[in-house]
Amino acid sequence: MMKLAKYLRPFIVTLILSIVLLFGQAMSDLNLPSFMSDIVNTGIQQGGIKDAVPEAISENGYTLMTTFMSEQDKAVVEKNYTLVLAGDKQYIKDYPLVETSNIYVRNTEGPNTTDELNGIFGTAAGTFINVSKELAAKSGDQASTPAKTSDMSSVNFEELYASIPLFQKLPPEIMDPARETASQMEPSLQNQTGVVFVKMLYDELGMDVGSIQTSYIVQTGLYMLLIALGGAIASVGVGYLSAKVAAGVAQKIRRDIFHKVESFSNNEFDKFSTSSLITRTTNDVTQIQTLITMGIRILCYAPILGIGGIIMVLRENASMTWIIGIAVALLIALIGIVFGVAMPKFKIIQKLIDKLNLVSRENLSGLMVVRAFGTQKFEENRFDAANQDLTKTNLFVNRVMVFMFPAMMFIMNIITLLIVWIGSKQIADASMQVGNMMAFMQYAMQIIMSFLMISMMFIMVPRASVSATRIAEVLAAEPSIIDPKQPKSFNNDKLGFVEFRNVSFHYENAAEDVLHNISFTARPGETTAIIGSTGAGKSTLINLIPRFYDVTEGEILVNGVNVKDVTQFDLHEQIGYVPQKGVLLTGTIASNLRYGKKEASDEEVQLAAKIAQAEEFISKQEEGYDKAISEGGANVSGGQKQRLSIARALVTKAPIYIFDDSFSALDYKTDVALRRALKENTSNSTVLIVAQRVSTIMNAEQIIVINDGEVVGIGTHEQLLRDCPTYYEIASSQLSKEELQ
Repeated sequence: MMKLAKYLRPFIVTLILSIVLLFGQAMSDLNLPSFMSDIVNTGIQQGGIKDAVPEAISENGYTLMTTFMSEQDKAVVEKNYTLVLAGDKQYIKDYPLVETSNIYVRNTEGPNTTDELNGIFGTAAGTFINVSKELAAKSGDQASTPAKTSDMSSVNFEELYASIPLFQKLPPEIMDPARETASQMEPSLQNQTGVVFVKMLYDELGMDVGSIQTSYIVQTGLYMLLIALGGAIASVGVGYLSAKVAAGVAQKIRRDIFHKVESFSNNEFDKFSTSSLITRTTNDVTQIQTLITMGIRILCYAPILGIGGIIMVLRENASMTWIIGIAVALLIALIGIVFGVAMPKFKIIQKLIDKLNLVSRENLSGLMVVRAFGTQKFEENRFDAANQDLTKTNLFVNRVMVFMFPAMMFIMNIITLLIVWIGSKQIADASMQVGNMMAFMQYAMQIIMSFLMISMMFIMVPRASVSATRIAEVLAAEPSIIDPKQPKSFNNDKLGFVEFRNVSFHYENAAEDVLHNISFTARPGETTAIIGSTGAGKSTLINLIPRFYDVTEGEILVNGVNVKDVTQFDLHEQIGYVPQKGVLLTGTIASNLRYGKKEASDEEVQLAAKIAQAEEFISKQEEGYDKAISEGGANVSGGQKQRLSIARALVTKAPIYIFDDSFSALDYKTDVALRRALKENTSNSTVLIVAQRVSTIMNAEQIIVINDGEVVGIGTHEQLLRDCPTYYEIASSQLSKEELQ
């Protein structure tokens, strides 16, 4: 996988921008539960009042609250509040009670922060409740004691204020323990207790507490909407950037695979089958592209969400983090088991895809043969076997994955129940607020979801890793035939000369040579023909000239220079090659004929077609040279395909022409006409012909007879009939007695 990491380098800036956006999206998702908690705790339970510090308080309320404060806290509060006398018109609109009574208003530039004052007022409120409970317990008169519980909704302010002298006379033995207990409360619960008093005090001042609650909920809701919108924009941005990076990487990998495959010799094609190379260029690259797309969006996002969720959980309530620990441990164990079971199968799947592609390709390309021999049922069974193998393996992997998701959902539900159960007990004990429990639950789900997303990547990573390995194998394959570091130039004095000097050759990993000590020279203006029985090594010998394979021993000289000492491009420019199997590319007749020489004029194309005896059938086409050629030349006959392949080679006007059994699909009349035209128009070129038919080569200036990889005869037709038994045997099997004489 790391071998392909270099393809991400051009996209570093885009990746960094994606990660920044992912942080933005994660921060959005992580802050929403906190705002939801604020709406429940502050907006609903506390009536929209955030702090235990009142902005204004009646004179009696001030006296009551300071009664339960320490002397030090009283001094702090006195510095932060100013007495406003009754009738002060500046404050009547905000605090209607000031019209008839004195009130205290908090200084806008007080020396102490809200957080500092929150603790003081929260402790005072808690002290009041603790003292009330203590007095009620001692007197046994529950009805006459104010605030015997933490529920302040039924408290009568007139009775409460009337009890102020009683509270002021309480001994330190009652007040101090109550204050100590209150000071040890959680800051959030201190704040909540204080807010209860603030809400009552605001009611007393004549303030519209309902509008405070509505304003808070609406304001917080708008913040949530803006954050959610920002998260959505970040998500869309990440999706776009990840798709752009993935598509760019896939494009570059496909390009490099294609360039690498173009440099392969036949040795490499023997290692990598065509169907496997197609799979690696398409399916395997798609696996990498999908992984990058999802990886940027999930693999980077999940850790941010998971770690951020853990941090937020610790901020909300650290006492229940053990629940998250259990969930994480269970998820890691589950993912580990699934990963261990599924990983080996992903490697098998890609090989089975190769096999299915191979069977499909062979069946489609050889469809006429299949029908001719009536083996459709056999091919169906062959395809079905490959398809079944792939299906069974995919089903096994899918069953493992199908088990994983319900298991994760089960863990999520169990964790939710645990949070509600433990959280409800803490709420009952006044050690947690409802909103905090709800936020904790959402953070727990986010942490679990981050592991769920990581598990999804574990499904994709193994398969993509296998694909990456297969792609890297192709990219790392060094062609066995490479250009020299210091290439030579051709010798123009020997233009067209092809010389074999003691050439031997064997295929890679083969035990024996298929060609032994071959030596001959083909000269310009002459036709050198190569003939022999099937499997004698004719095509192998001819394929050594353009370096489709390299010789094992000896050397081959073209234009007086060893073919290994020049670049392959320069070598191929000297050769007009017609393969044994005619290959046409998708396009038109004209585009195929110009394939070796893009700048060829219409006259050159037409002359080549005329020499190749293709002009007649081209002229019969309504579109002429613009007739479309389908994939592989499927819409032309075998003979027409061969003639177009010959014409394509002739357009190049190369000094050397190689025809590898390229006349086999031609009828005798066309064969004769084509060879006559070739002789007339290639009189200065070297022509090498591999043929099975003696009639095709009998007029060649030089005929080389190959048998079991060795030259058993060189000469003209007449000389070989007389001196070479192997040639005589071949000729006598094809020609009449009169033609042999």
